[in-house]
Amino acid sequence: MSRTPYRPRGNRVDGTAPNAPPLAGYGAWPVGVTTLALIHACQIDVLATKDGTPQLYDRPLMVELWYPATGPTTGPGQGTSYHTLLRDGQTPVTLHGRASRDAPASGRPPLVILSHGYPGNRFLMAHLAETLASRGFAVAAIDHTDSTYADKDAFTSTLLHRPLDQRFVIDSLAASHSDRIDTDRAAVIGYSMGAYGALLFAGAGLSKAALAYGGPQSDLLLRHVEGSATLAELTDPRVKAIVPIGLWGAQHGFWSAKALAAVQKPCLLIAGSADTVSGYETGIRAVFTGLTGTTRHLLTFDGAGHNAAAPIPAPEESWRPSPHLDFLPAEHYADEIWETLWMNVVAQHIIAAFLGLHLQGQSGLAAYLAPDLPGFATGSTKGLRFETIKGGPD
Repeated sequence: MSRTPYRPRGNRVDGTAPNAPPLAGYGAWPVGVTTLALIHACQIDVLATKDGTPQLYDRPLMVELWYPATGPTTGPGQGTSYHTLLRDGQTPVTLHGRASRDAPASGRPPLVILSHGYPGNRFLMAHLAETLASRGFAVAAIDHTDSTYADKDAFTSTLLHRPLDQRFVIDSLAASHSDRIDTDRAAVIGYSMGAYGALLFAGAGLSKAALAYGGPQSDLLLRHVEGSATLAELTDPRVKAIVPIGLWGAQHGFWSAKALAAVQKPCLLIAGSADTVSGYETGIRAVFTGLTGTTRHLLTFDGAGHNAAAPIPAPEESWRPSPHLDFLPAEHYADEIWETLWMNVVAQHIIAAFLGLHLQGQSGLAAYLAPDLPGFATGSTKGLRFETIKGGPD
């Protein structure tokens, strides 16, 4: 759990640890990356909807797409830079990874959607994007409008649009990249509010209690309520598995027992046991026990908070105070106890095994999804718990 041995320098997202388990870090494929500017036409403009009559607009979504590439083997001497903003939405920051910009694509890999929290951006989990792409996945990370560092606005917009954005990006890539991406084999990895969206997308409709969080625009959320026809239309058979990290909402009663039991997609939950944002026992762990319709796993970092596993290591600029925030920006990325890079490494390994099993049909990877965490060096699993409960069809 040390915070010092493996802290990367230079805002790199491709760090690793000398005792990393076998599926952490980079695999056999070189990695390419490209940026897509998508428009989701005729969507509800929550910010403009004031009197109960939905106003429509063309909703912009920036997407970063990582993929297995052809060309020289990806290595530390190659790569690209990602120009983005710090948590304060004002401070420019440049991240560095191993992907090659617009490199030729290789094969027709399955698709993984990456969905950030509130707020966040498409680079918050870049470490996962690059490493998964190097292991044969296409990874599409979304900038969710009204929910990024630069444009964070009404929370109702996030509650409404998060699963719709996830579905739209799959649909868009199915239309534009069907020769390069197999969207019939898809998964969603979501962090915090991204995890909320993933659970909805998997078929867990909202309770009436959740509507209160929509404030005066709560009626806009009726389309996501348990048992609604619109929720049934949203649930997508192309999505074969979900990975909710730091899932938000259950601690506020967002899902009934019946709604959780309706989920039939295999699920890997990841959490810190000291998460005071999403709640562990009454939130994430309650969902883990409640997903009785499927086989589910729970990876717990004992003592970690809400920042467990998902965010990149805190950029160097984030360790300086920002006049635009009343907290140190690094607190958005770092944990009080755990070293971020080590949590990234652990998550990369477990997620690669889970998605390799369910999207690529690599049945041998199921061996890594065991309570004793095979593949880890002796002594390196201190503070980690991995649990599985068998459920319905998986």
